[in-house]
Amino acid sequence: MSQTKTSVVTRFAPSPTGYLHIGGARTALFNWLLARRYGGKYLLRIEDTDRERSTDDAIRAIIDGLDWLGLGADDDVVFQYARKPRHVEVVEALVERGHAYPCYATAEELAEMRAKAEADGRPPIYDGRWRDRDPSEAPAGVAPAMRLKTAQDGETVIADKVQGDVTFENANLDDLIILRSDGTPTYNLAVVVDDHDMGVTDVLRGVDHLINSARQVQIYRAMGWKLPSFAHVPLIHGPDGKKLSKRHGALGIEAYRAMGYLPDALKNYLVRLGWSQGDQEYFTEAELIAVFGYDGLNKSPARLDFDKLDDMNAHYMRQASAEELLRHIDGLFDAIEGGADLRRRFGEVGFGRLEALLPALVERAKTLLDVVNGARFLISERPLTLDAKAEKVLDQEARARLGPIAKRLESVEPWSAEAVEQAVRDYLDEAALKLGKIGPSLRAALTGTTVSPPIFDTVAALPKNEAVARINDVAAT
Repeated sequence: MSQTKTSVVTRFAPSPTGYLHIGGARTALFNWLLARRYGGKYLLRIEDTDRERSTDDAIRAIIDGLDWLGLGADDDVVFQYARKPRHVEVVEALVERGHAYPCYATAEELAEMRAKAEADGRPPIYDGRWRDRDPSEAPAGVAPAMRLKTAQDGETVIADKVQGDVTFENANLDDLIILRSDGTPTYNLAVVVDDHDMGVTDVLRGVDHLINSARQVQIYRAMGWKLPSFAHVPLIHGPDGKKLSKRHGALGIEAYRAMGYLPDALKNYLVRLGWSQGDQEYFTEAELIAVFGYDGLNKSPARLDFDKLDDMNAHYMRQASAEELLRHIDGLFDAIEGGADLRRRFGEVGFGRLEALLPALVERAKTLLDVVNGARFLISERPLTLDAKAEKVLDQEARARLGPIAKRLESVEPWSAEAVEQAVRDYLDEAALKLGKIGPSLRAALTGTTVSPPIFDTVAALPKNEAVARINDVAAT
């Protein structure tokens, strides 16, 4: 790559007609990394020209999602709709240069035109009927759309950094509308103007925009502007190899946050979903910035694999400090339904108890949600509701053994996992029993389930009086 330090300017330009989906987050990440690699700038533009479908909620979700991932822009966010006067100014310049013209074709005429082209086996493109007509022929009282005079012969070649040279026959690129009859700029026009004015040097986006690049090149050339570098990455597919859609599960970044993924783990997973550097799987942010580039981007679509994402997230959780995990858990409470109540209830029993249990919880967890669910017994109210498996474990024989255990635990000092274990094992030795005879029922009594961190950690995580009371609640009298 020939760019010099500080020469690269990238951008992420989502449309706020929906939330930030996983493919968009990956595109933002690639642009962020490319800018960081070359000491350049990474910009954010909200393409909100579709006023009917753009929403403030979607804008907030996009910006919040990027901030959560650590992909905030290096400059103020640009809102495309606010730049409408500049877009119109460029359209007027194109008309003055003879590169654009007014088109008075009606919706009915355009529909008829498309139908005839399809019937003749031709691409359903505009036939240029107003391209060279005299303005005096314009119908009275009709506001025209403005069309670009696209080259009619030859080829447009996109020198793509990922796909290689991609060739489009100009005969198949019709005179696209750049300004609608109601005076609003179209996507392809606004994108080119904004990218030029923002100094964007590298346009890295999804492969579904390749045809747009061919059209946009016409505008760059008509205005005499320097072309940016283009790179079009394959879309993300679902596990079944088909284009990612709602049927494949969570799409919005806010959903991945609510499922308990760490932002660094998600970024590491996303960057490997379409880019590679040898066989290395795990990268620190500094490592990614040092090596990320076009040469590692793949041409074939990547498949979303939740098992791999879970494994990567589990790795990151085990590497994180307790302070980091608690901070992310607090953020999780903001993202999940009922999170505020969970935060309050954990606060009432003391987050120190959750922190003390983190090593044991993280050892078997894939996500932060697993951690929180595994710790719910800390905030359960007596008497506990037993699930079906816990009920089965707590048969009459098991309940009979719990009373003596509770009695032993009443005198344990200091209250720690080690002291609890010693007291329980002393009882087991005297009763000539194995831990397997008492462990499952003790776990069921304390948590209402048959799954928890190691049993002695579980006992000690509760206040002594609470642990003893829970055991006595189910012990045979």
